Amino acid sequence: MHISEKLSQAQKTGEVGFSFEFFPPKTSQGVQNLYDRMDRMHDLGPAFVDVTWGAGGNLSELTCEMVNVAQTTYGLETCMHLTCTDMPTEKVDNALQEAYNAGCTNILALRGDPPREQEKWEAVEGGFRYAKDLVTYIKKKYGDHFDIGVAGYPEGCDDNKDVDQLIDHLKEKIEVGGTFVVTQMFYDVDNFIKWVEKVRARGITVPIVPGIMPIQTHAAFLRRAKWMNCRVPEEWLTALEPVKNDDAAVRDIGRGLVAKMCQRIIDSGVKNLHFYTMNLAQSTKMVLEELNLVSADGTPKQRALPWRQSLGLNRREEDVRPIFWKNRNKSYVARTQDWDEFPNGRWGDARSPAFGHLDTYGIGLKGTNEQNIKLWGSPTTVREVASIFLAFLNKKVSSLPWSETGLTAEAEEIKSDLLELNGRGFLTINSQPAVTGIRSSDPIHGWGPHGGYCYQKAYLELLVPPSLIEGLLERISEDETMTFYAVNKAGDLHTNAPTDGPNAVTWGVFPGKEIVQPTIVETISFLAWKDEAFKLGSDWARCYPITTPSRHLINSIMENWYLVNIGERFKCSLVDRKRADRKLVDNDFHRSHEIFKLFKDLEVPDMDNPMEVPNVTANGESHATHNGDSKLTNGDSKPSQRLSN
Repeated sequence: MHISEKLSQAQKTGEVGFSFEFFPPKTSQGVQNLYDRMDRMHDLGPAFVDVTWGAGGNLSELTCEMVNVAQTTYGLETCMHLTCTDMPTEKVDNALQEAYNAGCTNILALRGDPPREQEKWEAVEGGFRYAKDLVTYIKKKYGDHFDIGVAGYPEGCDDNKDVDQLIDHLKEKIEVGGTFVVTQMFYDVDNFIKWVEKVRARGITVPIVPGIMPIQTHAAFLRRAKWMNCRVPEEWLTALEPVKNDDAAVRDIGRGLVAKMCQRIIDSGVKNLHFYTMNLAQSTKMVLEELNLVSADGTPKQRALPWRQSLGLNRREEDVRPIFWKNRNKSYVARTQDWDEFPNGRWGDARSPAFGHLDTYGIGLKGTNEQNIKLWGSPTTVREVASIFLAFLNKKVSSLPWSETGLTAEAEEIKSDLLELNGRGFLTINSQPAVTGIRSSDPIHGWGPHGGYCYQKAYLELLVPPSLIEGLLERISEDETMTFYAVNKAGDLHTNAPTDGPNAVTWGVFPGKEIVQPTIVETISFLAWKDEAFKLGSDWARCYPITTPSRHLINSIMENWYLVNIGERFKCSLVDRKRADRKLVDNDFHRSHEIFKLFKDLEVPDMDNPMEVPNVTANGESHATHNGDSKLTNGDSKPSQRLSN
């Protein structure tokens, strides 16, 4: 979506929005850290983010990569900076094509700073001299595909302190195609408000976004203000001077000063704030909390869908996904990136196109061996493995191989059941409680447009040892309201699903819209997830040396246990399958705890038996088993037939 449209919409509704700026880090570890931070900051709900080009365009390849990751993987509406500095037309074309391929539809066109080795800015041969020339070129080549932002200077810029002349230049940039303005950072809010009045008096009507620099430390605050020639109010200096050596106190006082400035900007009629984050989150989040623009726990205020939507090329209309990747969004995007079409309104046939290979970047286990051992320890018994899952549920462990993020708020409703189940050795990796007609504005379960109602079936996915699989599947089959899939690493599949087709586990009803079913369970995608799930476990095992019990224990679980998912059948009739303005007729979905009753009196045997390290062959393979379950692997378990109703 074009940024100018978002800004204009916010101006009409009076809803205050905000956006973030990031820059390309200089190290590979810095890049990964920034991606993790962007992932977390997504839930704050920015209207957009932008990524700087870097002086001289030296980090141009990384800028393009960051735009692609932010747009496609993290679902952030992204604006790519593009400068004239050291950028002949060919490089500009390449950058614009990269942005286009990433699904990016917003560019911030700038002249740019001179390279560090040059004192004065000079146009490169075959390039552009002024930002207005770059705007003209982008507009001519891409028409209305790109929304083009331009810079505004309330206090002048390095080589021109004439603010009125710079407003003339701003008008020229708007006249050739600029559609919104982002200003340089400032702290003098009175001057900014007067500058906006001047800009409007010159007939410039496009949205204006003020650039806000949060205060991280006293030294950095003064350095950046001096670097940008910002006027700092005397009362700010007076407030910060006594605590200048206490970074926490500086951030706390700075939060109040910046928030007060932002509130005055909002009161003046400007409804979007652009934060120069310096790739840091805390100070920006503190200001947003002070303004009551984000929730204290960082959860998003409103979601379009129950899962994070990709904004990559051709993916904006995607609205159906399998539930299996609920906690691994990045992996799902990576494994489906080569699809020509993405499900919209219905899942369709998942056999074509196929899911991407497991060696695709971003699919494997995160972290180094050392980091993962530190995170999960070195278990030698099934009980110790289960204790890791219990620690995750109690938020003492931040992630699991199958869940890159922490426990979600919706799991609280069934947390006691999950704790009890993992305590008996069943390893849960995905779940959701039943939800019956909760309003779409609900902060935990809600999603979609206002005025709607959200529903979901209870769902559970877990690892089960083969010695218990037959009895469990018989229990499930006796309950006509339950559907299951069970498969081991070798592909021994059992299910009572009546067809291979999709079964909705989440749906919503919204005024004037077709019923939306964004999350499904389906056979082909489950088998694709099966491969990934067992690979993640095997990757975890390989974090440990081959001679350790931990490696052989986890590998034994991956080789022998079954991946099982259980969900409720669709037993709800619809008012109208194409269009509904009211709730579903049958509201009998208060069954969050029914799934767990299937496991009554079941417990994984020999949970405290230590794993013995077997003799290892020359190729690193072993033939040891654990808990006597090897006889039930590779399709040799008793329930070998496909179960059906």
